[in-house]
Amino acid sequence: MPRSVNAVASRQRRKKILKQAKGFYGKRKNVYTVAKNVLEKGLGYKFVGRKLKKREYRSLWIVRINAAIRPEGMSYSVFMGKLAAKGIDLNRKVLADLAMNEPETFKALAASVK
Repeated sequence: MPRSVNAVASRQRRKKILKQAKGFYGKRKNVYTVAKNVLEKGLGYKFVGRKLKKREYRSLWIVRINAAIRPEGMSYSVFMGKLAAKGIDLNRKVLADLAMNEPETFKALAASVK
């Protein structure tokens, strides 16, 4: 009796990996075993990158808020503490956006907190 192999499924599996590796350099794009290893590592970096992106944006917002509040005579930490004490619930993303795009509104907010 001849050996039965599910060639259709295994070919689809390989094609799926190679399709995802499209655009990679050298053997990474067309040799299955190399593409599989590289893709696995790349997908791991992709997951980690999404987490790092959130951290980087938060630190960017903090820098922008700090730069905008310094001319008002306050530091970032003092400003955030006073906002919390007044019960103003604006997150860092919104505050950074105000500081960049609407400086007059941000100055008014800073004045109300002083």
